[in-house]
Amino acid sequence: MKQEAAHSASYTVPCEDYVNVVEFSPFQSGVAGNLLAYGGNQHVVVGACRFQEEDAEVEGVEFTTLRVFHHGVPVDGLAWSPESRLDHLPQLIRFCTAAVDWKLRLLTSDLQDRHEMQVMEGHTDYINDLVFEPSEGKQLASVSDDLTCRLWDLEGNQTASFLLRSPGMSVCWHPEEVYKLMVAEKCGVVRFYDLLTQQAILSLDSGQTPLMSADWCLTNTIKVGAVVGNDWVIWDITRSSYPQEKRPAHVDKARLFRWSKANENLFATTGCPGKINSQLLVHHLGHPQPVMIGSSVVGAGLSWHRTLPLCVIGGDRKLSFWLTEM
Repeated sequence: MKQEAAHSASYTVPCEDYVNVVEFSPFQSGVAGNLLAYGGNQHVVVGACRFQEEDAEVEGVEFTTLRVFHHGVPVDGLAWSPESRLDHLPQLIRFCTAAVDWKLRLLTSDLQDRHEMQVMEGHTDYINDLVFEPSEGKQLASVSDDLTCRLWDLEGNQTASFLLRSPGMSVCWHPEEVYKLMVAEKCGVVRFYDLLTQQAILSLDSGQTPLMSADWCLTNTIKVGAVVGNDWVIWDITRSSYPQEKRPAHVDKARLFRWSKANENLFATTGCPGKINSQLLVHHLGHPQPVMIGSSVVGAGLSWHRTLPLCVIGGDRKLSFWLTEM
């Protein structure tokens, strides 16, 4: 298949700050639209967005800011709680951030007069990823350059810790496998932990380094993907501990890997932020080349819409959305 020419974004939304991280809520939130949060150097903005693909009355994209949270320090990572709901009173927005000061911050708001921030301390180096337990949202997991994966309750207490062999780069909690936690390490290994016994029960090996990002497929639990060096790799965890597929993706090192939440064969990768030739690439497992190439210089963050084949990345004072025709 001939590689397509670079595309400009399908939609853009202006922001007042450089966007370090952006996340669609992966959960049904009871709102006409989709909860989306993005973090910059001082603030986190929470809003609802609607697209013309899901509402004919919308022209392109419509983004409504629900609240701006003062954060005080640059945001490195963000995870949504499944408890975030806008369809009953009081409304509840809850998410957690990872910041450059190595602390987690749990933010809770009713979008009226209740706004709380719980600071969680314990990591001794940069926090690379975090995730909520997806069924009830009563626990958090985080991974760090300090060679640990830590579990927390909502009061900020550390409830468990796994010692890693290299920096933890990604952590995933699957709604169909809530007693397992997937942890990806920079050394190229992905391990699954049984949360009841707190033991590693399965490991995957990419055979190369550095692994920068990994993701557990929402629509097919046997699929795990990652970017390692310049390549993307895909495992079928029922067949082998080594990747089933592997292809070069980016000229410079790849930075992020995210599965589509709507299609088990669709995923996106980004190059390292700030590089001139750093691109967003959208891949389909049925095609030998990327099915779409985003032309703008990549900022930071990458997230897929819950039901549409649409992903978003952050950048310099804007959000860029790409719709894939699949």
